[in-house]
Amino acid sequence: MSALGQTAPSVEELLACADATFAQLPEFMRQAAGDVRILVMEFAEDDLLDELEIDDPLDLTGLYTGVPLTLDSVTQPAMERPLIYLFRLPILFEWAQRGDVTIEEMVHHVFIHELGHHFGWSDEEIDAKLDEDGED
Repeated sequence: MSALGQTAPSVEELLACADATFAQLPEFMRQAAGDVRILVMEFAEDDLLDELEIDDPLDLTGLYTGVPLTLDSVTQPAMERPLIYLFRLPILFEWAQRGDVTIEEMVHHVFIHELGHHFGWSDEEIDAKLDEDGED
């Protein structure tokens, strides 16, 4: 998928990359992730971009929706399953612009970033953890 000259990965192929990343997580993280769903879409919908005050749909590669584990309550559990969105075209655009990572690495980075929000980590904590793993 990451070699030049090949066609851009499909939605299904990006989902397979995210699933592979999830499968490689340590067991305790997979258990903590619970029933997080992964959805790959071409772009974020206009309503969502408006809500997030994002003008350019290429600026949003992923999004976590749900209640972070740090805020979840046994007495008042979240009604909806947590969801990680991966937006295919923005991921491909950033991957092509960077040119220094494989598509698998790009999906890994975006997926781990969004999963970090599920764990209740701040953007700074996520970036630090990705840096520990050799990501940038």
